Amino acid sequence: MTQPPSRPALSATAFLTLLLIALMMGANHVAARLAFNHGVNVVTAVSVRSGITALVVLLILWHQKVSWRITSRHKRFLPLIGVLIAVQSVCLYSSVARLPVALALLVFNTYPIAAAIWARVFYGHRPERFVVMVMPVMLLGLALALDVMGAASGLGAAAHWSEIGLGVVFAMGASATFGLAMVLTQYEAGDLDGRLRTFTTMAQVGVWASLAAVGTGGWQLPVDQLGWLGLLLLTFLYGTAFTIMFTVVPKLGVVGNSPIMNVEPVFALLLAWVFLGQAIAPMQLLGAATVIGTVMALGLRKR
Repeated sequence: MTQPPSRPALSATAFLTLLLIALMMGANHVAARLAFNHGVNVVTAVSVRSGITALVVLLILWHQKVSWRITSRHKRFLPLIGVLIAVQSVCLYSSVARLPVALALLVFNTYPIAAAIWARVFYGHRPERFVVMVMPVMLLGLALALDVMGAASGLGAAAHWSEIGLGVVFAMGASATFGLAMVLTQYEAGDLDGRLRTFTTMAQVGVWASLAAVGTGGWQLPVDQLGWLGLLLLTFLYGTAFTIMFTVVPKLGVVGNSPIMNVEPVFALLLAWVFLGQAIAPMQLLGAATVIGTVMALGLRKR
């Protein structure tokens, strides 16, 4: 696997910009839950969000005169990456619709483990010793965050998992598919301009989600003003975050997937508590901090 260049020290502007992106992505999921609570279904949210984001990125491509040249290898793998991100998007929003937003994002944020496994399976890449060492710590933190024994909920393990089980499965599916998409992107499409790769991916996600909506009875639009607010906010926040990521962040000399953005679940936790009334127990907070800390440690490690 090609090793990334060493990361330069972040300026205050770059740091705040990355925090803003993490805030908007966390807020996007809170807005999605609001929309789901008021009539919108998952495939509608994904198709609207992805379609509008694709249009925004297309305008960026046109304005910045980005070359559309792609290789035969890109043509083979970009459709597969698009399908994987479509599945990931539907799975993650399906989890957000069923779990407290922060918990859904915490389960999803185990994708570095999934990526390490996929890289080993398909490309024979041995995970670094540090990655292997932190995996059990991350899983322990996740177990605490999910309250696997049902102690914090007071329901007991069986009743607790009957409530959260499907949401956890969807979040794990999102983690697994996103991890594989990351590996394929790095090995097979890493040399393609990020803006063009994002446009092709978002456009495909929009198409696949729209087809899924047609195949499952059509789009489900909001039933009231709060639902429309949630749909508009999730689209605006997601599209704006991506626009900043591909226009402002490169000029700041920062890699777009900086570990700083892994604080997204923290923002989601706070926003979901304020606007949705969602709260988790102190032991779950400890587990959440453990997961976020290990993910950031993986991203900040020296290579």
